[in-house]
Amino acid sequence: MKIGIPKEIKNNENRVALPPAGVYELTQAGHIVLVETNAGVGSAITDDAYREVGATIVSNAAEVWAADMVIKVKEPLESEYTYFREDLLLFTYLHLAANKPVAQALLAAKVNTVAYENVQLPNGSLPLLAPMSEIAGRMAAQIGAEFLESPKGGKGILLAGVPGVRKGNVVVIGGGVAGTNAAQIAHGLGANVTILDVNIQRLKELDAQFNGKVQTLLSNSFNIHEQLQTADLVIGAVLIPGRKAPTLVTRQMVQDMPDHSVIVDIAIDQGGIFETGAKTTTHDNPTYVEEGVIHYAVANMPGAVAQTATFALSNATLAFAKKLADTPLEQLIKEDSAIASGVNTYQGHLVHSAIAADLDLPFTQLNDLI
Repeated sequence: MKIGIPKEIKNNENRVALPPAGVYELTQAGHIVLVETNAGVGSAITDDAYREVGATIVSNAAEVWAADMVIKVKEPLESEYTYFREDLLLFTYLHLAANKPVAQALLAAKVNTVAYENVQLPNGSLPLLAPMSEIAGRMAAQIGAEFLESPKGGKGILLAGVPGVRKGNVVVIGGGVAGTNAAQIAHGLGANVTILDVNIQRLKELDAQFNGKVQTLLSNSFNIHEQLQTADLVIGAVLIPGRKAPTLVTRQMVQDMPDHSVIVDIAIDQGGIFETGAKTTTHDNPTYVEEGVIHYAVANMPGAVAQTATFALSNATLAFAKKLADTPLEQLIKEDSAIASGVNTYQGHLVHSAIAADLDLPFTQLNDLI
């Protein structure tokens, strides 16, 4: 198979889909790998490093997108729609539930897509989403700490406090992978941390994991509102696989937060959980103020730590990329439930029911098309 790895063009998206080690695995298996020149520069990977493992470096995106399968990091931008075609297999993060234009463009061109975020193992885990959730969660706490500083417009709060002065209050909404990692870093920084989740069993696990040193609360409107009234930093980390993120924090709740406090919404790539935070920002201009509260809403947070993120992502995606390269998609859909669960569009049909519901688009059962 001919596999293309384009240079990411999203604002400050410095990750690359595969590092040389991943490319080596594919070339050793007999596949042709085309890498767009400078695709790895943001992750400190040179073109020569790719050449040394058998990749072909090409000078333009069109040639890369002409491959049988394109492996990316983030969803295609509008300028890349021109490369879509019927016989293309696209393997990347898509987050279509919050991006109807991309979904419609993929459907119109009959591109077959497998979305990292929807690949689900039989135990319910999301192996290709987990590493970026870990990174985004850990980043959220340090980003929040930065924007709480006075020069950044924040309250001038040190999360750790000092003897005789209170610690910062961090509220994490969602106790999954991202939320747990956010809580770990916030707790490590010395803050008072509260985690809210709808799953009592998960709260018991978190209480044991943190040895009772973070507060756990059932997530409901009353508890969220109450916690936000004294919060310095609020981290949104709620995920419903394949679905648009639910709006859990109303405008009134944000109005009742202390002025110059900070919101970091990890779920913004799925639409966000804050009524005041529906606007996506970029690394160039990461924040805006709404109701007196700083909102950080960058949809590709791990792109800021590209070298770490590239290798973490590749560790998870490579095995699936090899399967997609070695075996026809139609066969994998029948034999591999994890990959089948990741298929979003197939032969011009939207085959993920949750995404179809969120986008109000027709849904087709994947098995009916095979």
